[in-house]
Amino acid sequence: MFNWLVATITSVIDFFYPPFRRFIPLQTFRYIACGGGNTALDIFIYFISYNFILDKQVLHLGSIMGHTLAISPHIMAFVMSFVITFPLGFFLNRNIVFHDSDLRGRVQLFRYMLLVAACLLLNYVFIKLFVEQFSIYPTVAKILTTVIVVAFSYLTQRNFTFKKSAA
Repeated sequence: MFNWLVATITSVIDFFYPPFRRFIPLQTFRYIACGGGNTALDIFIYFISYNFILDKQVLHLGSIMGHTLAISPHIMAFVMSFVITFPLGFFLNRNIVFHDSDLRGRVQLFRYMLLVAACLLLNYVFIKLFVEQFSIYPTVAKILTTVIVVAFSYLTQRNFTFKKSAA
């Protein structure tokens, strides 16, 4: 099942590659396709979570030692989309985009988690900045943040997380 799934996704992506062959390498095209699909899913889940699941309301988690715990809807929607797109992103990058990496899976996963931690921090900072300081609508803030984080993520994944040894 696993091999069939990877082969099917790879075949579908590669089917659309020929018109782009002169402009970008296959690996970059696969990254754009996988990352683009995962990013679109991320933004869709964020939008649904923010607007309909959370209904644009602060999520109150109760109180601990007299302090009320609450998460703003734009940050909670980010968390909700993340728990789905994190494992999917690792799967796609490991098995389709950077399948030729000679690093062990656990090393890749550890490095991917480090990258994701950095991306989480960047997402948090930029969403908070755009929404709370610049008064940008949360979904638009998420899209702007995504553009910044995706560029950072691709370069880091190619050169660190899934790199090939210099053989």
